[in-house]
Amino acid sequence: MKKLSLFNKLVYIVNSLIATLLLLSFLLPYISPKTIPVFAILSLFVPFLIIINFVFVLYWLLQFKKQLLLSLIILVIGWLFITPFFKMTEHNSSLNDDVKVMSYNVRMFNHWQWIDDENISKKINAFITEKSPDILLFQEYYSLEKQQFNYPYKYIKTKNKKDKIGLAIYSKFPIINSGSLNLEHTSNNIIFADVLRKKDTIRVYNLHLQSLELNTKMENFGQANPEKLVARLKERFKQQAEQTEIFLAHEKGFKGKKIVAGDFNNTCYSWVYNQIAKNKKDTFVEAGIGFGKTYNYWFPMRIDFILTDENATVNKFTSFSEKNSDHFPIIAKINW
Repeated sequence: MKKLSLFNKLVYIVNSLIATLLLLSFLLPYISPKTIPVFAILSLFVPFLIIINFVFVLYWLLQFKKQLLLSLIILVIGWLFITPFFKMTEHNSSLNDDVKVMSYNVRMFNHWQWIDDENISKKINAFITEKSPDILLFQEYYSLEKQQFNYPYKYIKTKNKKDKIGLAIYSKFPIINSGSLNLEHTSNNIIFADVLRKKDTIRVYNLHLQSLELNTKMENFGQANPEKLVARLKERFKQQAEQTEIFLAHEKGFKGKKIVAGDFNNTCYSWVYNQIAKNKKDTFVEAGIGFGKTYNYWFPMRIDFILTDENATVNKFTSFSEKNSDHFPIIAKINW
């Protein structure tokens, strides 16, 4: 530190702060937002912290300074113990009896014209027709937007008779049972459907956990000031934790094959993800490549997931880049 210039000393102080935040973020999966709500906010910034620490490593490396070890060691710890931020290689194979699953937050098929394109609904329909998943999960489904999907079986649950926004599960396999967890005091929800494939019953959960209601195009994400933003995020993360507990209690009642997918409105570094993904395979981690980005924002955020049983084989995962919503569709091929 003594041999550093004044500028590099300041850089190292900032580096130390950012590295410490990243190190603290490794505790996020183990601390419920109900315990320390403000700490949960850090989960949104972990991808950013990883990138900044990587930049610091490069900065010190180019100067042949040992200060690179701080961020480097923490990045290595993260690489060993937390969910991958970036996948260098992918697993890409296919079997005839793979189950192709798609999850897609369609933002009400652009019913309110957030995107200046009158053909968004048709584009989504054409995309799904082309990809032809066996099981199709929608979040922010809008029943007033006329859509025809060529599936013999479906379960659609809107929040109530007046509010036509909800969740949907479409299937090429018979649906023999379905239901809703009917989350209270929120427009978000969790539904499920038991599909019969050959002799197997597969339970499919479609999750849309508490929305953070952030406007990513406005200062302070649409809040009047940072204090109100923090207060809102704390409350939303507490709601996500409560919804996760409701899901986990319901999930225990089914012991068969399982697919858990949807929009978690949180990253893979959160307590919420860690609880839901426990004893499951994340299809991106198993077979994806790159960042697996699922949200249309300037830095890579993965908040939509397809999870399955530990004994299943994931033969392919793809995150697409179609900008027909604020989320990108994801597809996984799963085999038991």
